[in-house]
Formats: sequence, C-alpha cells, structure tokens
Amino acid sequence: MPDPSSSPTPSAPEAAVDHAFGFETRMLHAGHVPDPQTGARAVPIYQTTSYVFDSADEAAHLFELKQYGNIYTRINNPTTAAFEERVASLENATGALATASGMAAEFTVMMTLLEPGDEVVASAHLYGGTRTMFVHTLRKMGVTVHFVDPTNLDAWQAALTPQTRALYGETIGNPQGSVLDISRVAAIADAHGVPLIIDNTFCTPYLCRPIDHGAHIVVHSATKFMGGHGTSIGGVIVDGGTFDFSDYPTIADPSPAYHDLAFAETFGEYGFLMKARAETLRDTGASISPFNAFLLLQGLETLSVRMERHVANAQAVAEYLEAHPQVDWVAYPGLPSSPYHALAEQYTPRGPGAIFSFGLSPGPDGPRATGKQFIEALELFSHLANVGDARSLVIHPASTTHQQLSAAELEESGVGPEMVRLSVGLETLDDLLWDLDRAFHAIRS
Repeated sequence: MPDPSSSPTPSAPEAAVDHAFGFETRMLHAGHVPDPQTGARAVPIYQTTSYVFDSADEAAHLFELKQYGNIYTRINNPTTAAFEERVASLENATGALATASGMAAEFTVMMTLLEPGDEVVASAHLYGGTRTMFVHTLRKMGVTVHFVDPTNLDAWQAALTPQTRALYGETIGNPQGSVLDISRVAAIADAHGVPLIIDNTFCTPYLCRPIDHGAHIVVHSATKFMGGHGTSIGGVIVDGGTFDFSDYPTIADPSPAYHDLAFAETFGEYGFLMKARAETLRDTGASISPFNAFLLLQGLETLSVRMERHVANAQAVAEYLEAHPQVDWVAYPGLPSSPYHALAEQYTPRGPGAIFSFGLSPGPDGPRATGKQFIEALELFSHLANVGDARSLVIHPASTTHQQLSAAELEESGVGPEMVRLSVGLETLDDLLWDLDRAFHAIRS
C-alpha cells in the first residue's frame, strides 16, 4: 500500500500535474496545501496524541495496515507527514520517515534491516556517536560492524562476507572532510545485493542527493542544517525505492509481529519504510514531536538560501586558515589542496558544506592546551556540541564528540589532539575572520 504521506510529488493545480517543480518551489510547497477548513497557509501543528475513527471497521483496517491513516502520533501525524513528504521530494526519493533525532534515524534503519548474526561494512570516518552505537549498541543485538578506510574501494570489497547486510558511510566524513565516492561504493553494494545507507546530514539535499548517485537509503540529523537554527532535534530516513527487498530476509519474510505479513510483497517499494514505521518506530517509540516537525518545516523553507551563504563563508574561512602561519593543515574539500577536491566537485558542485576541521600548530604546552586557549578566545564562534546552526560553532572533537573512542579508534578516525572543528554560520564574513584573528593573537601571546 503506497504511503501518501511520503509521496515526493508536490501538490499543484490540475493543469500543472506534468510540470517538474524546482528545488526551491518544492522546499516551500511539497507535502502541503492550504488547510481546507481554515485556509491556513502554513502547515498547522497537529498537537494531538490520537485520532477519532469513523467506525470500528476503519479502526480494524488501520491496525491491520489494510488502510492508511492516522492512528497515534507515535506512528504518524499530519504535521510530521508534511515534513516527511517535503524531505522525500527534495531527496528525489520514494518516501521518508521522521524520527526523534538523527541517532534515532540510524538506529531505526539498523533495527529494521538487521538480525543477530548480521554484519555491516561502514566507513571509519563517522560521527563519534554513530561509531559508538555501531561498536557497542549493535553488538548487544548480535550485529558486527567492520570499519574500513572509505577512500579505499578494495577495503570495502575485502570486508564483505556472506553475512553482510548493508554498507554505511557519510557523504562528507565527520570530522575529517573525506568525500565518499558514492557511485562506486553503491556499485559494490549492488554487486553484493545489499543496500548502501548514506548519512547526508552535512550536505543536505541541496548540495548532494545520494540517491541520484546510487545510494538506496539516506539518513539525516534534521537537527542540523535542515532545521538550521539550533532549536529542534529530529531525524529522517529517506528511501530511494531503488533497492529490491523481495529477497531481503527482514523485509521479505513473513513478520510475526503482523500475523506473518510480508512487507516487501504487500507494499512493494514502500516495504522497508512501512516496516520501519509500523514495527520499529511503533516499538521503540523514537517518534518526533509535531512541534519539532513544524519547526523543521520552517527551516526547510529557507534551506537553499542558507546553504549558499554557509558554503560561501566556509570557503572563505578555509582559505584564510590555509594561509595562516599558525595552522598546520585544513581539511576542507572545497580547497584545491584537498585530496578530496575532485570528488567534492563531482558530488557537491555547489560546495562541500560548511563543516570542516583544521590543525593548530601546537604551543609550548602541547596541542590540547593550545586548542583550549584558542577556543576560549573566540567570541562569535559558540563552543558547543552541535553543527549546522545559523550561528558559527566550534568544538575540539578529541575531547568531546569523539572522546568515547579509544586512542586506536581516534587514530583510525583521523581525529588528533590538534584538531579543531568549525561549523561556519551566516554571520558577516569580515566579523568571522576578525574573531579568528583575535583567537590566533591570544595563543601567540
């Protein structure tokens, strides 16, 4: 049964049904028409836990998944459905499922796809929280994750086993700035008959649409650039509808949780998303609140405009840092000196996002002390554990976002004690450079 809340086609007058709407039009209109009862132009906040059924038969059909509709906001909600449809449209996808956070989106995907004894091959260049979940939480489920250098295609191939059920990577590795060769990794996934899952948080669908390059499932921390203002936590799973789940055990086999319903057979290209919604989201309760879905919709309405400014500022800041005598290296794929510059031009022609890291030249007390002094001297760059805000942010990954990793894991992830990560915001560029210059002066002194 198709899920109408996740259709990628924007609403339009009958005469314009065949018209291909542009990205900006879809980020403003997809998934919503003015409320027929009140005429409200903005998507309303349906702040309700549950919904009245028209009849006992309708209620039974909804719970049996024979009819699509609203049952309980833990499973679906009209405000959330508008957000899901809009993201699916922007990613050129079949549908989407919103969750309480980006981590919830990742976990929901894995819980839906995997069984004890399964394996995953993943990039070693991942957000620290993702890696911790893969190493420790998935291990409790009996799932093993093998980490590989994402730039080494032979390593991806060598790590595959008969138990491999998915490949996983980030469009731009956090915080190294490596760019994944999506189409070539997707070809490996296709040859092995497993889905490629991509975290596209840093790029958003405005800068890169992984499904267009062969990825099968995309996840986002919508908390970041999609929301854009640091006010709301949310995640979203996007299914391209391009992977054939008819032979994939957890989606194709009869489900005892639904009287042996076979999701792949019953729902076709919506099988994975329907199982993720009707089973995993239902049972884990990792649902997004309608109010947060509403706030994330507000962020989507300005996504392209904000990302253009983010990228322009990030490029200028990266060039400033690369030329600075107190900086040893800058890992931004927008720089011609980056080993990932060619891949960035291929996959992110509008620019490789606004998050990157650099290495401070260590002072007499060592790199950690130098980094601490530098960060504390900044005024406009806020020191906090987030990225993708309209405001510029800074953090020291080795002691914060990646501090739970061992020394060996930090080395494998490319996270050194001299590394500082920036998320470049929308401020006036001259003011950002002024703030950085003051911090460099402080560590010189």
